[in-house]
Amino acid sequence: MYYEFKASFISNEINLYKIASHFGINKKFKWEEPLILDDRNLKGIIPHPNNKYVYIFHFGCIVSANLAFHELRDVIEYIKKVDTTLKNNTPFNYIEDFRMVVDNRIKEMELSYDSIKVNSLKPYYMEIVATVLAKSVALKKIEVDIDNLLDEIENIIVYLDNGKLHLSDNHLAKMSAKVLRFKYNTISYIMLLDKPDIAWKLEDAEEFFLTLSDFYELKDRYEKIRHKTEVLLDITEVFTSLTHAKRGTKLEWMVILLFIIEIIMSILEKIL
Repeated sequence: MYYEFKASFISNEINLYKIASHFGINKKFKWEEPLILDDRNLKGIIPHPNNKYVYIFHFGCIVSANLAFHELRDVIEYIKKVDTTLKNNTPFNYIEDFRMVVDNRIKEMELSYDSIKVNSLKPYYMEIVATVLAKSVALKKIEVDIDNLLDEIENIIVYLDNGKLHLSDNHLAKMSAKVLRFKYNTISYIMLLDKPDIAWKLEDAEEFFLTLSDFYELKDRYEKIRHKTEVLLDITEVFTSLTHAKRGTKLEWMVILLFIIEIIMSILEKIL
C-alpha cells in the first residue's frame, strides 16, 4: 500500500471556516490544524474519491493524498468557487511530491529523497506528512520572494555605487513591509518550528515529525530566511538614513538659497 502526496501553495491565507462550513463541517480549528476532506467530501468534485484525501492549511497550502495532478487542480478550482478571495491566485507555482509506502516486511522506517517506507500506517502519519509538505512549500514561496527582493535591493546598491539614490518614502515603506512580512510569515504565521498537536502527546508522532522536518531542512531553511530578513532590515535602515540625510542636505541648501535671495532683495531695495 502506498500514498502519493502532492503539495501546492495557492494563497497567503485560506479561510478554513468558510470552506469547512460549505462541506457541513462545524468545528473550531486550532492554529496549526488543517481542514481534512475525505472521500465523502470529494464525491462530486473528482470522479473516483475512494481512499483520497485533501489537507487544507490556513497559511495557503493544499496537500492531496492519492489524487492525480488534474484531480488536485479540480479540487483547487472548486475551493476557489467556495472562497472567492482565492480566485486571483495561481496554484502549482511551488510543488512538493512525496510518497509514503506501507510495507510490513521492513523492520525500521526507511527515508529516501522523495519517499518514506513504514512497516505500518499509524493514524497520525498522513497528517504529519501533509503538515511537513505544506510548510516546506510555503517556505519555498518565501525563499523565492525574499531572493527576488534581494535582487531588487542589489540593483539599488548599484545605483549607490554610482553616487545615485532615488528612493521615495513609499518605496522604502513597501520594501520594509515586504521584509517584515517574510519575518511574520515564517515565525508567527506558518509557525515553521512548531510541532503538530499530536506530536506533543505521542513520542512516536514527535519522532516521526522531527524526522521529516530534518529531511526537509525546515529549521535550517528557517534560519537562513531569518538571517536574510535581518540583513534586509539593516539595508533598508541604511537606505532610509541616506535618503533622509539627502533630503536634509537639500533642505539646508534651500534655506541658504532663500537667505541669499533675501539679502540680495534687501540690497536691491536700498540701491533702487
